Amino acid sequence: MSLSVSTATGPLAGIRILDMTSVLMGPFATQILGDYGADIIKIESDAGDLIRLAGAMRNPKMGSLFIQANRNKRSVVLDAKTPAGREALLKMAAVSDIFVSNIRPGALARLGLSYDEVRAVKPDIVYVSLVGYGQNGPYKNRPAYDDLIQGISGIPALSGLAQNGKPAYTPLTLADKVSGMAAVHAILAALVHKERTGHGQHVEVPMFEIMTQFVLSDHMGGYSFEPPTGPSGYNRLVSPDRRPYETSDGFLAILVYTDAHWKKFFRIIERSDEFERNPMFHDHATRTRSYDTVYKFLAEVVKTRSSAAWQAALEANDIPWAPVHSIEDLIHDEHIEAVALIQEMDHPSEGKVRMVTPPVRFSRTPQSIHRHTPTLGEHTDEVLREFGIDPSGVV
Repeated sequence: MSLSVSTATGPLAGIRILDMTSVLMGPFATQILGDYGADIIKIESDAGDLIRLAGAMRNPKMGSLFIQANRNKRSVVLDAKTPAGREALLKMAAVSDIFVSNIRPGALARLGLSYDEVRAVKPDIVYVSLVGYGQNGPYKNRPAYDDLIQGISGIPALSGLAQNGKPAYTPLTLADKVSGMAAVHAILAALVHKERTGHGQHVEVPMFEIMTQFVLSDHMGGYSFEPPTGPSGYNRLVSPDRRPYETSDGFLAILVYTDAHWKKFFRIIERSDEFERNPMFHDHATRTRSYDTVYKFLAEVVKTRSSAAWQAALEANDIPWAPVHSIEDLIHDEHIEAVALIQEMDHPSEGKVRMVTPPVRFSRTPQSIHRHTPTLGEHTDEVLREFGIDPSGVV
């Protein structure tokens, strides 16, 4: 698929975002907004976003993680530490709708780019601070990376409860991506407010608090009440046998959940009498207190048949199941191919690349990939001249 620069058609077409984010939380958020049609102007130092160096790459500073999180943006290289660089940024901010950064607030203030200083040139700016920890708390100056936020928000400990007792990170940039999505909806909410009232505002998006909400919404458990009525945690999610079930020749994801599912499952395995006489299986309330036993039972039974046999039986009885994909399986999944979520595109510098396209669909304002992931500084001259700034005085 060849791609030429075209006018964005998404629901945010006409919105301009000055993007001073790097690594993954911020770039993931601004890419979604770019997919929605916003004009994303990505500000980079001459070294470039650190994530340019991560993952597989064909050419320097165009790593796979960067490619997948930075399409629909224009890359501008300038030095915000110089007077000319700061002046250029403020000139761009003066005609932008959103200013978003994951530079620490104190460092931004030292650059002369605090909320008050940006608001002075653009009173209705939506100024977004992506931070590790809320700035009114004692952790406000701590470093924040995905591994650290996963750790402090309890995710590795939960993995340890569910698996071998040893804490383990989720093998995804989970904190970055969840926090990035939270940033998107916070920015959109601020835009709605601005549209209704004409007022901008300062929006703080803290990773630790977001991930704490994310974790505790499942695992507050007995601590939902004061005094606590029992331990924290949701026993179903941390049961050691809640995992893909091993069949005689592979693995399947199976969820025997409702009373009707369990009745059908016992019919499949020809043990209906046992289902009727054991409330642990035929009564949901009893099952919820016995997930470890229930899942251990499932794990033992599922091993007795092949994946194909289970798929046929589960499908025939309307019991939920799914294959356990490898990453390569996922890329070539028939549904993913049918909805064209992954598309091959011709990149000007990287050749043929495979991109995960925007998954959300809008009937009136379709989003699209309308710009390739930029090489470092690819749009510096173009963008600065659009703002009436002489590139020779800034770069």
